[in-house]
Amino acid sequence: MLNQKEIGVVLLLSIVLGLIISAVTTWERFYYIAVVVLVIIGINVIAKKVVGFYFDSEVEIKIWNVERYWIGKYTQFEKPIPAGILVPIFLKVFSFGYLNWLAVTTFDVKAKTYRAAKRFGLYTFSEMSEFHIGLIAAAGIVANLALGVIAYFVNVPDLARFSIYYAFFNMIPISDLDGSKIFFGSVLLWSLLAAIVVVGVFFTLIII
Repeated sequence: MLNQKEIGVVLLLSIVLGLIISAVTTWERFYYIAVVVLVIIGINVIAKKVVGFYFDSEVEIKIWNVERYWIGKYTQFEKPIPAGILVPIFLKVFSFGYLNWLAVTTFDVKAKTYRAAKRFGLYTFSEMSEFHIGLIAAAGIVANLALGVIAYFVNVPDLARFSIYYAFFNMIPISDLDGSKIFFGSVLLWSLLAAIVVVGVFFTLIII
């Protein structure tokens, strides 16, 4: 389901976030957090892949990169900025270790060659719509929310907490994050998921 490049991306980001969140207080803590993050990202990715497969499309997971610093035509960076790695580091440093940014991945969607004939008739609507892309992104958010609930009931508080936080940061509608894809696909769907995620965050802050 995941190619070697995607597996490498997931492992790299799990290690990076493991180092950032644990602050390497102990190696045991680092290993534990890295595994927690690996599960969280893995569930998110698998959910997107499954829904993408249902829509006869290929979902490619990649590190969140920022290519533009403004909207204009000539506002591109010479090289993409790996925001999925740099933003968590900067936020950790400038918040004096209190905040952990967890939105680190994004994805591309490509319709399979037979999608046009299978679903819409030959040579018609072969490209994925923004609504379909939004649904794929939403699948990852829902999967993380479900993981958070399950982890809470089986008494794995760190997995529950960080899974909800992961959903929260990814719901922010900026750049190429999931929240942006969901927002442009369906404002109603984004509003519903955003409300649920915010409730989940308050729940984790108060109870977990």
